[in-house]
Amino acid sequence: MKTVLNYLWRHFKHVDKVLPVICLVITAFDIFLMNMMVKTGTIDGRTAKVQLAAAVIGIVGAFIISFIDYKFISKYWFVYAPIALILQLMLFIPSLTIQVDDDMNWLKIGSFSMQPSEVLKFVFIITLATHISRLGDKINSFKHLLLVMAHGLFPVALIMVQGDAGSALVFLFIFLCMLFMGGLSWKYLLAGLACVPVIGYVAWNFIMQDHHRKRFLILFDKEMQQQEIQRDYYQQYRGTIALGSGQLKGLGFNAENYTETAYLENDYVFAYIGMTLGFIGCMAVVIALATLCLKLLSNASGAPDFLGKLICVGVFAMTFFHSVINIGMVLSVVPVIGIPLPFLSQGGTSMMMMHFCIGLVLSVSCHREKPKHMFYTEKD
Repeated sequence: MKTVLNYLWRHFKHVDKVLPVICLVITAFDIFLMNMMVKTGTIDGRTAKVQLAAAVIGIVGAFIISFIDYKFISKYWFVYAPIALILQLMLFIPSLTIQVDDDMNWLKIGSFSMQPSEVLKFVFIITLATHISRLGDKINSFKHLLLVMAHGLFPVALIMVQGDAGSALVFLFIFLCMLFMGGLSWKYLLAGLACVPVIGYVAWNFIMQDHHRKRFLILFDKEMQQQEIQRDYYQQYRGTIALGSGQLKGLGFNAENYTETAYLENDYVFAYIGMTLGFIGCMAVVIALATLCLKLLSNASGAPDFLGKLICVGVFAMTFFHSVINIGMVLSVVPVIGIPLPFLSQGGTSMMMMHFCIGLVLSVSCHREKPKHMFYTEKD
């Protein structure tokens, strides 16, 4: 028992203290919001309980992952990567899928549901970091670059086929950030930038569906907004009204003060924060998420090796993209693409996997001295 306590104490001394505190504060705030939503009838009690359970599992999981050497986790990617891929492929089985419109996002397992793409993000960051770190300078070899491109773009294509354009964009952003951090040559970067107009043209005309294009056009066309205010623009319109209704200090948590309550859970939790806590509450959330992103970048700069840097950058890219796009969506400056706000949006899978990703970063930050590594072997 004494040996275990000594090990726990040594681990605690080396673990990053600031990062988990930021995450715990945001998570506690989310649980508080969920409880307030239950009291005001915005969501049901079961939803709040699921969120709380997911948060507890995620926090415990992050703590456990932080003990395990990230190089050990990376080394055995072939154990868990197929499981994540199989879960994603199971969305092609109609009887196991909860389908909304053309999107196949949720997998139904008994009385529970989960979003496999959230699990795949966690695994994708590890496997891509492993792939790029093993290549080193060879990443600019055309043959190896093609393999990395296939690795990075396969999940993007798979999830696009399943109709989840938002998650596909998250994977693409993670891939581009990690590719840049991986030391991609400027000649490839410039060639990629030169191809952007062509890719944009092809995506707009041949890949995106009519409702996808409408979500972009409606942001800049006031007449279309009025025409679609009860249809495609309804969610964004109501969310924007709710966000602005809180003004500086918010309306509080008295349901009688609410002017708009539709769609304020799930991906529109930022609108609920604006309505109840006002501009001050929204700025507190923005500052907390910005601090989290900066801390992730700081951990990347202090990582002991290339693999650790790539893992931290991957988690940063995911957190940053989720935060910016979700808030921009509520502000009606980007189209609705269904991306959750980290640690705050309703969704057990998202909550758990965000904490697991933070656990990975903690593993990188506290495994800098070889004697402290769990499952460490000299040849690693």
